[in-house]
Amino acid sequence: MKLYFFPRSPNSRKVWATAVALNVDIELQLVNLLTGQQRDPEYLKLNPNGLTPTLEDGNLVLWESNAIMQYVASKRPNSLWPQDDRMRADISRWQCWELAHWGRAVGAVLFERLVKPLALQQEPDPAEIRKGEEAIRRFAQVLDQHLDGRRYLVAETLTLADLSVAPFVAFKDECNLPLQEYQNINRWYAQIEQLEAWKKTTPAPI
Repeated sequence: MKLYFFPRSPNSRKVWATAVALNVDIELQLVNLLTGQQRDPEYLKLNPNGLTPTLEDGNLVLWESNAIMQYVASKRPNSLWPQDDRMRADISRWQCWELAHWGRAVGAVLFERLVKPLALQQEPDPAEIRKGEEAIRRFAQVLDQHLDGRRYLVAETLTLADLSVAPFVAFKDECNLPLQEYQNINRWYAQIEQLEAWKKTTPAPI
């Protein structure tokens, strides 16, 4: 399997961390989003969205990070993507929540504070940052309340749900995300940071 990825991308990291956690052999192919490599014609043949990550496994080409995570995790029995139907439904619920709400909220601030200065040489828009921070607070409250009394998002074990949500929290200090007051989120993320798969997939600063 080959993973086309950009290590600083939250969506790329979640797939990379899944493969590392499960010891699934995967070839990494850098797609440099800062230089626009995702718009190269050859890459667009694989992923017409011009985004990362993309997985290539024989004649299967798969994009959308959470679908890739599920596919990689299906390669062998494991607790990240267990066989129990109810647990899979709950994991999928949090992956859908991340895509529809959490990732979009955090991503709006990441774009302003990180992507625009680095890739576009543009100044952040304070109005867009305020909107993003409002959305982060709204959904952080949901996440924080759910984590109250829980070690992980689903049951008491690490699953794909945690690896889907956590990459966005990883930018809390670098991008000054408004997450300081959410004690349950910070406690939960401190656990994620201790995972060997998380340490191995920590991207180098740009």
